[in-house]
Amino acid sequence: MKIIYINPAYGENFVRSARWAAKSRGRVQRHPEQALIQIAVLEKAGHECKFIEGAALNLSKEQIKTEIASFKPELAIIHTTTPSIYNDIEYAKAAKDICGCKTVMVGAHASAEPENTLTIAKGAVDIIARGEADYTLRDIAAGLSLQQIPGITYFEQDKIVSNDNGPFLDVSELPFPSWKHIDPLWYHDAGKLYPFLTLYSGRGCFGKCSFCRETQLINGRALRMRPAEKVVEEIEYDLKLFPFLKEIMFETDTFSAVPRHVEEVCAEIIKRGLHKKVSFSCNVRVDIKLDLLPLMRKAGFRMLMIGFEFGTQEQLDAVKKGTTPEMGKKFAEEARRLGFTLHGCFMIGAPNETEESAQKTIDYAKSLPLDTIQVSGIAVYPGTEIFEWAKDNNYITAKDWPDWVDENHEQVTLLSYPQMSKSQIDFYIDKALKEFYLRPKQIFKMAAGIKNLGDIKRKAYGLRSFLDYFKTNKRKIENDSSRHSCRS
Repeated sequence: MKIIYINPAYGENFVRSARWAAKSRGRVQRHPEQALIQIAVLEKAGHECKFIEGAALNLSKEQIKTEIASFKPELAIIHTTTPSIYNDIEYAKAAKDICGCKTVMVGAHASAEPENTLTIAKGAVDIIARGEADYTLRDIAAGLSLQQIPGITYFEQDKIVSNDNGPFLDVSELPFPSWKHIDPLWYHDAGKLYPFLTLYSGRGCFGKCSFCRETQLINGRALRMRPAEKVVEEIEYDLKLFPFLKEIMFETDTFSAVPRHVEEVCAEIIKRGLHKKVSFSCNVRVDIKLDLLPLMRKAGFRMLMIGFEFGTQEQLDAVKKGTTPEMGKKFAEEARRLGFTLHGCFMIGAPNETEESAQKTIDYAKSLPLDTIQVSGIAVYPGTEIFEWAKDNNYITAKDWPDWVDENHEQVTLLSYPQMSKSQIDFYIDKALKEFYLRPKQIFKMAAGIKNLGDIKRKAYGLRSFLDYFKTNKRKIENDSSRHSCRS
């Protein structure tokens, strides 16, 4: 079967694969690794696949329609996000209009809102493949009857039917991503060595964070780690395909969640000498077993991306993070001592957030030995625990799915509380970025970290992104103020 997989653009530099679907403040672009694993499963089953990377390449609708018409697919798969869902449905309709093919939607939004998605699609979408869809798509392409396929939602005689979910798959059986469909040079992130590639060493996360979309909608909370040999074989596969890679990012929800897995992967990397060929970065929690850090450093791990989230215990407890500010401080100090580059992830807008607690998070971030940070409002995505809570309490400001981003497709605050308004949350997000990055101490640290031309290019990209965000945001504030003046 001829299958086209569309990762549509939605405005310039919209990021689909990140945990926050939007034009990011850092102007990053993420690899569609999970989509390419799904494609690899389909190709292994004998299907001919074409991947259209509309997001990273900012392809227009007309360009993508031309690709569809040229390929003539029998099945079209479209990735969905919450803010782009109407846009994504347009691509399903285009595929159906152009070649009459069957259309399937995947991704967190379609998984959370399958009935709504089918309803608003008005016949343009045939099937929703919910959650972990790798084998679901294979079953659809094989032509199994819809009643036999777990984890799908579809119309049956004008009635929407949702089959029960199947079991989570065995991640050790998954093929490597079909990287032939993309070029690593398409993807930028000022914090990563360029060019870089991503890798999942497992799926699932034991954390109970109420805001996490991937855990609650796609990968589940059961940890399923791939054998270390397979993980390291994928690194070798990546380097054979792209010998110019400078870094591989372990995009696993929490790489450090299973200490033995970390130990085995690091030992295998060292055994094969891969730490001498490429650097590594990964996501970790602050409650990582600290004695893993020296081994990770030895194995070539350069940068750690850490979910500190908040600087107060009340806010951490409000989102069920399961950590403490003291854990974060102890971890950061030890990781800095060992020479890791540290990127901290923070949020403003937890339940019960106040201006005082927001400032404490800012002060906490500034007190830690971090190289870079990102700050955002909590993105209350449908299907998550925090979404249901906020919806029940009328705290969500969005009226429809496109409101999950602003008119420029930038990240946007979605919550407004009696004690802290949406505009106050936005104010403290920007305040955090300015207070952290514009300190003389931080400016000097970032300048001192420049060691080669690659560092200069990355820092320049980061600076441009920082200035572009605040320039865009300034225009937005001025426009909002102008509209307010006209109404007065």
